[in-house]
Formats: sequence, C-alpha cells, structure tokens
Amino acid sequence: MMEKLALAEAEKAEAAARKQAEAEAEKKLLLDKITKPSGVSDEEAMKRVAAIVQRAVSNGLTEVQVYRFPNDLCTDHGRAINQMEAGWEKTLTGLPKEMYEFWDRRLKPLGYKIKFQIIDWPGGMPGDIGITLKWA
Repeated sequence: MMEKLALAEAEKAEAAARKQAEAEAEKKLLLDKITKPSGVSDEEAMKRVAAIVQRAVSNGLTEVQVYRFPNDLCTDHGRAINQMEAGWEKTLTGLPKEMYEFWDRRLKPLGYKIKFQIIDWPGGMPGDIGITLKWA
C-alpha cells in the first residue's frame, strides 16, 4: 500500500514538474518574440490605435490599457518605472520600447498621454507592467 502511495505521489510530482517546464518554455518563447522588432509599420500601428481608442470611447472610457509585459523586458526589471524616475523609458527593451517610441513619435504630438506602471505584485515583488493610453 505504501509503495502505491509513493508511486502516486511521484506521478503527481512528475506531472507538476512537466507542467512547470511547459510554462517556462512558453514564457521563454513569448519573451523571445517580444524582444524582437514587431515589423508593424507606423500606418498599421495607427490603424490599430484608432480601433482601440474608438472601441474604448464607445464604452465611455478616456483611457485604456493597451499592453502588458513582464518586467524582464526592462533593464532594471521595472525599478525606475515603479519609482517614477526621470529617464525610466531608457530601461525599456523590445516591443515595449518600440511602443514607447511610436507614442513619442506619432501619438504624443496628437495629445495622447502614456503611462507605464507595475500592475501586479507576485509575492510582494514587482511583476508585470501595463501600458495605458490616455486621451482626455
């Protein structure tokens, strides 16, 4: 009986380890994808922004979270963003950096504002970062 119990526990542990490995591989694949340039043109990005804003406005909103990313994509894991330090945008890499640069280049002159902030705190530590676009 004890042997069967030990085997069952070992199978549970193996399944959990397998699931954890799959999650880690998925996260690595996502990070690999979002650290590379998106290949989206400014014109296509403007179309996407217009659609997002239109949908938000029709729902009575004046801001919308447009993206969420792991703090690993900041050179300091989001510390400067959390502290609201001047120059925090220099810590961005990958797709978040591309999005910030697009906002600075195309949306800021139109009056849009952008906010980067830590949006979850797993285990009390900074987690994912959200990008919010505001227009009012």
